[in-house]
Amino acid sequence: MAVSPKRPRNAAVLADLVGRTVGDAFKRQGFAAVEIVTHWADIVGEDLARRSEPIKLSWPRREDPDSVGILQVRVEGAYALEIQHMQPVIIERVNRYFGWRCVGRLAIKQGPVAPRRKQPALRKEPSAAEIEKARAALGDFEDPALAQSVAKLGVLIKDRGGK
Repeated sequence: MAVSPKRPRNAAVLADLVGRTVGDAFKRQGFAAVEIVTHWADIVGEDLARRSEPIKLSWPRREDPDSVGILQVRVEGAYALEIQHMQPVIIERVNRYFGWRCVGRLAIKQGPVAPRRKQPALRKEPSAAEIEKARAALGDFEDPALAQSVAKLGVLIKDRGGK
């Protein structure tokens, strides 16, 4: 009996695997779309997103086609009053983002909001003059591409605060 060699498994895209797993967890919390959590800052704006976060999206049990969901939002202490006054604006922004009237009201829960990480600022590419100046200070290299790369790295380190 001949043993066939094992075929290597094709690599799966990590985003596909994580997306399914995270999607299942969010569905248990009532979020049909993960985007309401991952794009909260885009939906409501940076100022509101810093002090609030969506917790759960509840749907009425009725089979009424006109029924809408209740979005539970966790809000930092005293900022809850501000969110309460901005409730119509937030509902409108969420509904506009999804393209249909999926949220009809907010349920505000006071509590600590997890700090959001800011995206690191993109570093500016060094100019050709800066790279050439660093290249001249390096001396001779056998490989000009290596010299160019080392010079660029040197400029980036210097811009970052190195010596």
